[in-house]
Amino acid sequence: MLEVKNLRASYGGSLVLQGVDMAVPKGHIVAIMGRNGMGKTTLMRSMVGLIRSLSGQVLFDGEDIIGLAPHRISNLGISYVPQGKEIFQSFTVLENLRLGVVKFQKKDRALPQEIFHYFPILEERSNQKAGSFSGGEQQMLAIARALVSNPKLLLLDEPSEGIQPSIVKEIGEILIKINREKGVTILLVEQNVDLVLDISNECFFIEKGMIVNRSTTDHLRKDDTLINQYLSL
Repeated sequence: MLEVKNLRASYGGSLVLQGVDMAVPKGHIVAIMGRNGMGKTTLMRSMVGLIRSLSGQVLFDGEDIIGLAPHRISNLGISYVPQGKEIFQSFTVLENLRLGVVKFQKKDRALPQEIFHYFPILEERSNQKAGSFSGGEQQMLAIARALVSNPKLLLLDEPSEGIQPSIVKEIGEILIKINREKGVTILLVEQNVDLVLDISNECFFIEKGMIVNRSTTDHLRKDDTLINQYLSL
């Protein structure tokens, strides 16, 4: 599905990614963990064309997408939910969701109703301004907006940040359903250990712009050595 090979990228004049190698199998939920400043967000933004890579490859379904414009990468079937959500506060829920299908031809812009199966609160409050939502509800809206275009791969950057634990758990359960029922592959950057252990199949650890270790989450549940080592818990 997704394969990153020797990816190097800079941000703010500094070399951040120093040769990232990793692979995300189709149908899996994979996490990337690491302390702040280790290159997690730069990696995500490089994958979707928001940061220009210096060298390396990002292969999506066998096609190298390095150098493609972000909208072209999106059209291939990759949706990205950035850190901070970036929803339009003054828009209603429906208006935000419609932005997710604006890239399609007019006849194909109907919102898939199944999105409300996963996020019933968005249907109940469809005409409410997004800015009146709680942080967790805004994150649900951001994820839903990314899903209405029917992506093959969903990228999430810190989806639990600033959200109360009960809502994080609910979001995790929704992501598992989406993965299992729709077959969407999910790659998330996350520091919430409980969320990673609850939903993911595998975890990569990043340090100083390189993937330095990896483990199945089954193993991490039994032995938290790597978590303690790379997150300083």
